[in-house]
Amino acid sequence: MATSTSTPTTAPEALPIVLVVAVALVDADGRVLIAERAEGKAMAGLWEFPGGKVGAGETPETALIRELKEELGIDVHDTCLAPLTFASHAYEHFHLLMPLYVCRVWKGIVTPREGQRLRWVKPAALYDIPMPPADRPLIAVLRDLL
Repeated sequence: MATSTSTPTTAPEALPIVLVVAVALVDADGRVLIAERAEGKAMAGLWEFPGGKVGAGETPETALIRELKEELGIDVHDTCLAPLTFASHAYEHFHLLMPLYVCRVWKGIVTPREGQRLRWVKPAALYDIPMPPADRPLIAVLRDLL
């Protein structure tokens, strides 16, 4: 009878999962809002969908409503946030899980409150804009929706 002398394989070390939420704010012309990551932040100069980390005890919707108020000065009701898709991307030190919502209705005027630059762009134009790796797969979904 033969015996196996193979060594058990070990799984790669698991990365911590970071939950971040993002939104595609859509204006009346079918353009989406993107924000440039500020100097001093990781991936500075890249453009991304507005949003941020989900805090302890927050739902993704609550975190997104908070982030939109803090970053852009707008009020969004949770019933105006429609879940669309998500990104799952392994960065060097963590694994990002990012639900993406679509929002077409908000109160207030979109205003950069953290010194970031903002742009309204058609979804197809996003392919030509430098974005973080996790955001790139979301472009096709937005292009097909809008």
